[in-house]
Amino acid sequence: MMYRVIPLVLCVLAFVSMTAMAQEALAPFALVSDPSGKTLYVAEYSANAVAVVDIASGQVTKSLAIPGAPGGLALSPDGAMLYVTESVPAGRLHAIDLASGAVVFSVPVGHTPSALAVTPDGKAAYVCNRFTNDVSAVDLAQKKEMIRIPVLREPVAVVLTPDSRQLFVANHLPVGSSDGDYVAASVSVIDTTLWAISAEIRLPNGCSSLRGITCSPDGAFVYVTHLLSRYQLPTTQLERGWMNTNALSIIDAAQRTFVNTVLLDDVDLGAANPWGAACSADGKQLCLAHAGSHEVSIIDRAALHEKLNKVAAGEGVSEVSKTPADVPNDLSFLVKIRQRISLKGNGPRGIILVGSTLFAAEYFSDSLGAIDLSATSRLQAKSIPLTTALVMSTVRKGEMLFNNAELCFQHWQSCASCHPDGRADGVNWDLMNDGIGNPKNTKSMLLSHQTPPAMSHGVRESAEKAVRSGIKFIQFAVRPEEDAAAIDEYLKSLTPVPSPKLVDGKPSPAAERGAQIFEQAGCAECHPAPLYTDLKQYDVGTAKGLDQEKPFDTPTLVEIWRTAPYLYDGRAATVKDVITTCNPDNKHGETSNLTAEQIDDLAEYVLSR
Repeated sequence: MMYRVIPLVLCVLAFVSMTAMAQEALAPFALVSDPSGKTLYVAEYSANAVAVVDIASGQVTKSLAIPGAPGGLALSPDGAMLYVTESVPAGRLHAIDLASGAVVFSVPVGHTPSALAVTPDGKAAYVCNRFTNDVSAVDLAQKKEMIRIPVLREPVAVVLTPDSRQLFVANHLPVGSSDGDYVAASVSVIDTTLWAISAEIRLPNGCSSLRGITCSPDGAFVYVTHLLSRYQLPTTQLERGWMNTNALSIIDAAQRTFVNTVLLDDVDLGAANPWGAACSADGKQLCLAHAGSHEVSIIDRAALHEKLNKVAAGEGVSEVSKTPADVPNDLSFLVKIRQRISLKGNGPRGIILVGSTLFAAEYFSDSLGAIDLSATSRLQAKSIPLTTALVMSTVRKGEMLFNNAELCFQHWQSCASCHPDGRADGVNWDLMNDGIGNPKNTKSMLLSHQTPPAMSHGVRESAEKAVRSGIKFIQFAVRPEEDAAAIDEYLKSLTPVPSPKLVDGKPSPAAERGAQIFEQAGCAECHPAPLYTDLKQYDVGTAKGLDQEKPFDTPTLVEIWRTAPYLYDGRAATVKDVITTCNPDNKHGETSNLTAEQIDDLAEYVLSR
């Protein structure tokens, strides 16, 4: 076992001497505590480990090794077993006996499992499989997966109601095309008695990047953190949340219906990238982490619902909120019922309440934020190092800056607000670098530095130019050149995630057939391996409106399975749409003469890249 020592919780920080050898970054992001409230378990993504923290002494007593990066944590009701998902393509759920520290059994689940929930009776676990877009129901006694329940897109957070009859799943991104009037992610509701979807709750227009979910102790309400993008507007400014606002949606759990969405920002200060969510045991407080602005929000839950009930009854509760439809645009809705507390660490993600203490996993500073909510004076945070040898390589610094809304004017957004995990948010934006009134679908940053030029029309000659322009014209900021250079290095470090279409890491028979069709249809001429782009520009007959007769940069097909919707304006919900309805004149490959089976095989091949 590896032992580390950290300072006493909520006490004066003091370091204990350790080995002089530098330690790799830990990247803590998820937390769970034992039933007694004496021990805290911390998932450390980069360390492939779970730290065990004795809360009373403030010591990390041991580190539990995981074969790959941990994706989520849950405890058995008696606190004897720790369940950890291994967030890799061939994902597994590991059961660790905490008395011995040994993995006693592992259950194969889906692609890149993330959050999980264990039933109060300890008999079952539900695992979010992010990239197979489903949830595994695991029988813990039989040690096997019973069924996978399909959800919408990239399930990343999950919560059970106290009676275990309903499972609420936060889908990270929207589904469908992005060129219409309504683009939003949804919360899937699973009836656990039937192992079937009972509702899909679509959030307000512009909602994306769902990250956290929690349920009130009485099971009455579910709360979801996310962004609320104002994508219908040209990106001319940031004030008053002109581009991105940061939000909390409330769901009536019994009725499985949407209640409303409240903004977490203030009028002149964004609360960027909301992440973890937790309710106090007595239900009085709702706590949220802001990963981009390095804060937590403490909301008076009774006061929140009192205001929501009043406005639902037709009573104005602020200068803006006269009706329920006004609430998602009201930057003053939480005034006097919410405290914003700045953390000492950087990048809080998962949070948990242990007694009266709120803990936050500070991802980039390898630390735990801690706030005593019972304090009679002004609430203040402490930061508890999980290591005495914080490593900040250039790549990690770039990742931190990419996720840091403090770079942005008034902290409204970070680069990750539109490019979560360096990829795409599934939304169209009118960035104005190629005119106004012609919005474009967000592009993934994967391979952006290896496949110049940048942007759909290639208006930036390189990704380096695009990074610096983004800081200036999207963040509305002036930053040192070293910041942009570090972000470059982070983006260059991104590697493709293997497609969920692969079978044991290899193309399926359908994809093998599709490879031949890819050549025959002429697709390989513009999308040659290994980058699957020839780095040239073409007019393939897809341009509309102000973009007509303009050439488009040939995009890479690497990781295309992850970047729906497709084409520059996101009109194609699927790759099959690109091949068929969006290619009537065969300008985008000779596909009109393909049979239905050939189209399926071609799509299978493309989605396997």
